[in-house]
Amino acid sequence: MEIAFLLNGETQNITVDNPTVTLLDWLRETKGLHGTKEGCNEGDCGACTVMVTDADGSKSLNACILFLPQLHGKALRTVEGVGTQSDMHPVQTAMVEHHGSQCGFCTPGFVMSMVSAHTNGATDHDNQLAGNLCRCTGYAPIIRAAEAVENAPRPDWIAADQDGVSKFAKPTGPTTSDELAAWYLKNPDATLVGGATDVGLWVTKSLHELEQVCFLSQIPDLAKIEYRDDGLHIGAAVTISDLRDAVADIYPDFAEMLRRYASVQIRNAATIGGNIANGSPIGDGPPALIALGATLTLRRGDERREILMQDFFIEYGKQARKSGEFVESIFIPKQDDRLKCYKLSKRFDQDISAVCGCFNIFVKDGIVECCAIAFGGMAGTPKRADTVEAALIGKPWTRGNVDGAMGLFSADYTPMDDMRASAGYRMKAAQNMLLRYFIEDTTDQPRVLEVSS
Repeated sequence: MEIAFLLNGETQNITVDNPTVTLLDWLRETKGLHGTKEGCNEGDCGACTVMVTDADGSKSLNACILFLPQLHGKALRTVEGVGTQSDMHPVQTAMVEHHGSQCGFCTPGFVMSMVSAHTNGATDHDNQLAGNLCRCTGYAPIIRAAEAVENAPRPDWIAADQDGVSKFAKPTGPTTSDELAAWYLKNPDATLVGGATDVGLWVTKSLHELEQVCFLSQIPDLAKIEYRDDGLHIGAAVTISDLRDAVADIYPDFAEMLRRYASVQIRNAATIGGNIANGSPIGDGPPALIALGATLTLRRGDERREILMQDFFIEYGKQARKSGEFVESIFIPKQDDRLKCYKLSKRFDQDISAVCGCFNIFVKDGIVECCAIAFGGMAGTPKRADTVEAALIGKPWTRGNVDGAMGLFSADYTPMDDMRASAGYRMKAAQNMLLRYFIEDTTDQPRVLEVSS
């Protein structure tokens, strides 16, 4: 596989023999660029953060679970390439002036996240840095450094990187969904890689060797988002970051839940199609999409079929997908916004859900007209609460009826005990989420996202 990209302003032309070599390993072992650190090697600590620029702009990404071929046609900056000792990036200067570094191991990752945020004019620093962990300095001086450079000028190399990515030829392999469909029909055992935020861990943690890989990031028509009269059409390769932007105005609670989906680095890489296709019972995207009545378009060669999202998940580890068939797109039908999403996890930011409950309940003249309630973390798959829904539909929207429905969750779910939560805790949490929806819907009490002193 032949790839080309810019590394700190210099063109790299590389023959890749192993398509799953990570960018982190290549930088450290082949290029001798040791500023990019290996911490967790699973995209959690942020020590390996780099900035990648393509035609759509610049973004921070985790090098530890980014495969080298995903860099084709892009511009990469590591901490070695953002400034020199005599001409530091404003972020680097601010980190020194505000004492934002102690042992220094995590500092390159913080710097690269801050450089990316500065490049994009992002000032929600707590969000931008939620994917970077520091055990020495504490976050206050780092946040002060980020605030200090909000209005600082951008270095000239940023524009040069953006101009430079236009010169690269298209990659080898499928570059359209039609080409992908034909290729995957012939290679049904191949691994389709969206952002590699899940598949990357197969390699770095489980030490899997993947013989055939196809990178969906090189297929632009799978990354389209279209607002049509009938609803929202979303390509399977749309990143979680782009999906969050797309739903922010129409389903703000969904967008807020996606803000807590891992970190900026992960959201910039992870795709909604991958979040669905891997079939995880604790994926945060499917419960909300199920509650919204979303449908999937599955494609196999030239054949397409549509199924409700809720019907895609059969049992743990098994989805309604044929050999050679892939998730091509997602459709959310147009509707008024009645969606509320409640993500319960041990950490507020960057954590896997113990329970994720999504509620879409329509009330007319005081009667529940229709409703969809879906959960992640309560069963072996994302799953609707059919019995609870049936108990609410057609009944007055009252506390008494809600209390009665709360007792029926045990008919829909048999949650498990694990390190994130006990079965009893999950069941109680699910019940209380329905009550929370009712209280928020029928009173003027403010929405509580977190408790702080």
